[in-house]
Formats: sequence, structure tokens, C-alpha cells
Amino acid sequence: MIPTKLDLTGLKCPLPALRTAKALKALSPGDMLEVHCTDPLSVIDIPSLVHETGDKVEIAERTERRIVFLIEKTNRPIEDANLSSFGRPGNGPGSR
Repeated sequence: MIPTKLDLTGLKCPLPALRTAKALKALSPGDMLEVHCTDPLSVIDIPSLVHETGDKVEIAERTERRIVFLIEKTNRPIEDANLSSFGRPGNGPGSR
């Protein structure tokens, strides 16, 4: 299966997590999402989001210039996940 690619390079926290959540919502169970990020906090935020949604991070690759996640969408609807902490200053994973 060819993954859906999501290029989030150049975006800063919390946008990578928010856009990943939106992209996952549009996928069907079994679909794959390949997410490319440059924000160092995405190594915290994206896996935390995936944990909250019940999806699976298949591959997390980190190079000097980018971070790549391969996420498998599971059967759990993203509406069931508690994503209210994402995007609020001082709340949620990666808060500063």
C-alpha cells in the first residue's frame, strides 16, 4: 500500500500535530500516512498524538534535516481521542 504523504516541513509546534490529526481523520482503517517534519518537537508531539488516537507509528526516522513518521490508521475513530490539549499554550505534549 502506498502511503498518503503529508509534508509539514517548516511548520512549528503545534501545527505538525494538528495537521497530522486532521489527515488521520480523513483516512480509512489500514491506510498509511507518511509525515515529514522539521520541528524538533514533533518527535514528542506526533508519537503522543498517535498514542492518543490509538493508531500505530510504524517507522520514525530522524535525519539531520527532517523527521519522518509512518503511521498506520487503525479502526478507532479520531473523534474518540482526546485532542483538546493540542494547540493550547502550556498544555499537551511538547508544551514549552
